[in-house]
Amino acid sequence: MTNLWVDANILLRFLTGEPPDLAQRAFRLIQKAESGEVTLRLSPIVVAEVVWVLSSFYKYSRVQIAEVLLPLVVAEGILLDDLEQVTVALERMANANVDFIDAYLAEIARQKGETIGEHPTFLITVIASETK
Repeated sequence: MTNLWVDANILLRFLTGEPPDLAQRAFRLIQKAESGEVTLRLSPIVVAEVVWVLSSFYKYSRVQIAEVLLPLVVAEGILLDDLEQVTVALERMANANVDFIDAYLAEIARQKGETIGEHPTFLITVIASETK
């Protein structure tokens, strides 16, 4: 089976229906994945870009973004790297009103039993203490 890496433009055309001709092509590609003709590979960085564009350009709320992306990233024929972390991050983004990237990093850290440094002062302190 053919693996195709998908960029944000394909997902955005599919989700927004704009422009119609490219949206139709994206829709056909997703259908091919769902029918097993191809596997669409997806990176978390692409998901982050889609979240950003839907939020900043299309003015989707975080809840709306999660509602359209969650079914897509778990659809038949879609193979998303870090699926568990991305789905948890999308859910937290919608439910806890946090940025996707922050939720994604927090989930990775949680799964590794680690924490994240959020504030520049904190990061400077950590770096300074490591160099002593």
